Amino acid sequence: MGGSNKKHSIITVVICFLIAVIEGLDIQAAGIAAAGIREHFGLDSSQLGIFFSAGILGLLLGALIGGRYADRIGRKKVLIWSVATFAVFTLCTVWVNSFYSLLVVRLLAGAGLGAAMPNLITLASEAVSPAQRGRAVGLMYCGMPVGAAALSYIASLEFGADWKNIFYLGGLLPIIVIPIMVKFLPESHEFLQSRQLQPRIETPSSFKPLFNQENLLRTLLVWGSYFLTLMVVYIMLSWLPSLFMELGFSRKEGSTAQFFFMVAATVGTIILGILTDRWKKAYVIVLMYGGIAAGLFSLNAAGSLQQIYWAAALTGAFVIGCQGVLYAFGSIVYPTNIRASGVGMASAVGRVGAMLGPAIAGQLLSAGFGAVGVISAAIPCIIISVILMLFLVRCLPAQT
Repeated sequence: MGGSNKKHSIITVVICFLIAVIEGLDIQAAGIAAAGIREHFGLDSSQLGIFFSAGILGLLLGALIGGRYADRIGRKKVLIWSVATFAVFTLCTVWVNSFYSLLVVRLLAGAGLGAAMPNLITLASEAVSPAQRGRAVGLMYCGMPVGAAALSYIASLEFGADWKNIFYLGGLLPIIVIPIMVKFLPESHEFLQSRQLQPRIETPSSFKPLFNQENLLRTLLVWGSYFLTLMVVYIMLSWLPSLFMELGFSRKEGSTAQFFFMVAATVGTIILGILTDRWKKAYVIVLMYGGIAAGLFSLNAAGSLQQIYWAAALTGAFVIGCQGVLYAFGSIVYPTNIRASGVGMASAVGRVGAMLGPAIAGQLLSAGFGAVGVISAAIPCIIISVILMLFLVRCLPAQT
């Protein structure tokens, strides 16, 4: 039985990793294809910004829906439908012929991917024992920077020169993964067990249990940390290419720095996930937010090509790794019957921060504050996030 459980755990994490790779591809896809899309549809900068926002809004809506239904009908079913939705509407991106239809398909593709994320986190965390959840989520989520790095490389090839090929790839890969999910992905044992133990008690059809006496404080702390952290993460992700240009580096050198960023992100996500299981949670929190602060300052201070590569690697390790740790915490905070809803809701709140972050950074840069202004705005968010997460640790059961 133990061997069977271990096999199921490995299969679950590997399949979830593959879907996280697809998410990484999609995160990079819009930016890489932006120039081609602008030319094909005749868009101005404002319309291109709306195109980017449509995808993020879709992620937000999908996270709410995907988590809620996963607690009612099962993680596997919702994940399969989510990936299928993403695949179909990603392919439709190539076939639409107007700006408004482009926005619709981008919104719906984002919704599919957004609905998948809380299920990836929940399946990976429930496939292992509570003592291994940080590691499992870290191993799963490191697929995201792997996918992003892979697409950055593909974009440098002749294949990636045509923006449509980017979306063909993004739509066909999940179609290949879906049959694998149907045949090999096991449903969460914890979910099935909870339904067997409480067959007459329906999973709550609303988000009210997230705000009951036991969960209210935890929910507010998780929301606050997700919101502020993802705001800073996306400020940094959006600022990184501009910083390379301001420092006078070429596009090729900037692409190399982005590659180092994603490679280090893969390593950082795995290591921080393992440390989440082995260290006291408070130590991991201080380490990861301290790493983000160090990344901010090192990027701003870098003056040579070698320094920018090191700074990009440091930043990637902690920025993306931090997201993996936050997702692991989301899976620890809530009981099985509302875990996917809790993670999905927190992810949606985080997406709001992700949308606001780049907009705030843009306003600061337009007002002439430069990198110093962006860093000054980000530091208080990091400090508050550390405090919220440390309070959250005190609200968790003693064994966490």
